[in-house]
Amino acid sequence: MTHPTSFAPGNFCWTELSTSDPVAAKTFYTSLFGWTANDMPIPDGGTYTMLMNADGKAVGALFKAQQPGVPPHWGLYVAVASADDAQKKAESIGAKIMAPAFDVMDVGRMAVIQDPTGAVISVWQAKVHQGFGVVQEPNTFCWAELLTSNTDVAGKFYKDLFGWGLKPSSHDGMQYTELQVGTQSVGGMMPPPMAGIPSHWAAYFFATDLDASVTKAKSLGAKVTVGPQAIPNVGRFAVLQDPQGAHFSLYEAVKK
Repeated sequence: MTHPTSFAPGNFCWTELSTSDPVAAKTFYTSLFGWTANDMPIPDGGTYTMLMNADGKAVGALFKAQQPGVPPHWGLYVAVASADDAQKKAESIGAKIMAPAFDVMDVGRMAVIQDPTGAVISVWQAKVHQGFGVVQEPNTFCWAELLTSNTDVAGKFYKDLFGWGLKPSSHDGMQYTELQVGTQSVGGMMPPPMAGIPSHWAAYFFATDLDASVTKAKSLGAKVTVGPQAIPNVGRFAVLQDPQGAHFSLYEAVKK
């Protein structure tokens, strides 16, 4: 599914950047990934910027952060049949509701929840806007990863909320849990690699040449916080921090 037209419940369907400086962020990401930016005025003020790949397919969005004290970050959305039902279910199994279900004009309905371990994620009930126009291709979203302080608690929560299957695996001695919709792995989960890192979701973008992408990101002002690092028989990845402070990850599949 590289050019999806809709997303079945439980699949990651969107990512967006909340940033302190949208103009600088647009310059960074369009330069790094070859994206174009389409500014869309928001009725009650502000601008929502759609990010498109070279073929004009939606890859994500960015906007100026509105909540003081919340650092720049990439947020993830999961498709649901009903944002209201997902919110109620999440609350009943231990989530904190950060934003109760609400309509986003005529494009969809959403809610923002914080899982019992502290990670924040959004749910999306599509109307006009289904989500990504392209995934799993160069410079597009390819993976979601939860770094959590308690994989047992988080695993049960998301299994109950989204019906995800939990597939344990091990990479070079590191325990990892793949998150599945049916038999398809859509993301992963693991403890933070270092103490002091709060529970959070991370977005990965596909790179055809990881080293070249990392070098380019650094030339544009990014910092490398992890890697490039190999995952035996899987691929290589790196975690970077953009000039405004938002973290994102790059992934290069193993050469076959």
